[in-house]
Amino acid sequence: MSKTTERIPFEPNNRSKKAKAKEPKKAPVAPVSANVSSPKTKISSTPIPKRNDPLGIPEEVNRRIIRRAALFCGIPTGLGIATFVVSYILVSRHIVDLPTSAVVLVSMLFLGLGVVGLSYGAISASWDEGRIGSWWGNEEFKKNFGYLREAWKSQKQLVKANQGSKK
Repeated sequence: MSKTTERIPFEPNNRSKKAKAKEPKKAPVAPVSANVSSPKTKISSTPIPKRNDPLGIPEEVNRRIIRRAALFCGIPTGLGIATFVVSYILVSRHIVDLPTSAVVLVSMLFLGLGVVGLSYGAISASWDEGRIGSWWGNEEFKKNFGYLREAWKSQKQLVKANQGSKK
């Protein structure tokens, strides 16, 4: 592209003439030299530094949460999608005559378990940096769900206090 414009992610390259006409004129941007490599192409072997932000999630904990959520969500979701494929094969080859409602209910069950698994994966991960936790995460779930309940209670009390002060 010869013209540099700001785009949102996944926005198509070809914009309509109306959208282009409505855009305000922007100052030209200096071109980047060709010998500078993009950070996306570099693969760094150095460990990711820990955040100093006290409110942010440490990188180690974030990765643990993502792995567990992908596992506990990915398997049931994959089974929910596989339900459609398997039922199609069974019905199209006249092996079994399945009612459509049964296929939909079974796939909804697996997809619902995927949603529950996504939440369970995040809550059952150990939120302590140096501690991995157990495979199923029962103890971590109890501990982290307790933290969530305390946060909900304190938030509820804040809302009630704010409503009381407005009257």
